[in-house]
Amino acid sequence: MRGTAGTVGRVAVVGAGTIGASWAAYFLSRGLRVAASDPSPGAPDLLKRMIENAWPILMRLGGKADADPTAWTFHADPAAAAEGADFVQENAPERLEVKQPLLARIDAALPPDVVIASSTSGLLASRLSESCAHPERVVIGHPFNPPHLIPLVEVVGGAKGSPEAVAAAMAFYRGIGKHPIEIRKEVPGHLANRLQAALWREAVHLVAEGVASVADVDAAISEGPGLRWALMGPHTTFHLAGGEGGMEHFLHHLLPAVTSWWSDLGNPAVDAEVQRALVAGVAEKTGGADTRELARRRDAALVRLLEARGPSAL
Repeated sequence: MRGTAGTVGRVAVVGAGTIGASWAAYFLSRGLRVAASDPSPGAPDLLKRMIENAWPILMRLGGKADADPTAWTFHADPAAAAEGADFVQENAPERLEVKQPLLARIDAALPPDVVIASSTSGLLASRLSESCAHPERVVIGHPFNPPHLIPLVEVVGGAKGSPEAVAAAMAFYRGIGKHPIEIRKEVPGHLANRLQAALWREAVHLVAEGVASVADVDAAISEGPGLRWALMGPHTTFHLAGGEGGMEHFLHHLLPAVTSWWSDLGNPAVDAEVQRALVAGVAEKTGGADTRELARRRDAALVRLLEARGPSAL
């Protein structure tokens, strides 16, 4: 399988919307050539704007000095974009009826040693590859938004993906500066989205029950544990919470309290009233700023955080 250092020079980015354009900018910054495809008439302009806007940031964050931001082509036909690629990153809409035939077309255009990775945030690789002649090379390569900034990529082979395809995808992402993690068993939502969903469920419950406002629930994360989570995950965080005894001491002394909280966690019904409260709460919290402005602020802060944190967490 292609994917190890030096075996990937051209990447096909199939689906060049927000996620795909971000991926394309990142691939280019790492010295790769990109062939993009998307059915939207405005896709080439979006792609060009994304690359131009992201390029100064990507150069600050480790892009190759000789990387060429113009080393991309656009193709109306996804099979034409895939032809000759050494790796495919698919980013079509999150619908099985769209992705399955698209992946089958891409699969038919490629030799069997080229990995096809889907950016799906929750669909299963074994379902996505059902119509492919070579399902063993179809894996999940799920980034976190925005892909050109967030290091994490979840790699899932699923029931049909070969160990060689998973290893090649892991090597490819690692080789271009990402932090890939292998999900060893297919579950809807993979790993990080399930963790996010669990936290958000309780966040919605606390708002619905009148425990705190949307703004204060958000602040409880961004001004507290979220700062630690930028450096280490929940297990290591609680390992340190155990003091000199580490995780063993934490489990011995604090596990009963934590598990008692588990039994009290909510399962909210997100009805119309709760939805109105969430929408109004977010509007109040953000001061009415539109999502583009909020994304700009987020990305600027992410760059500062990534530079301060360095190449790896503790």
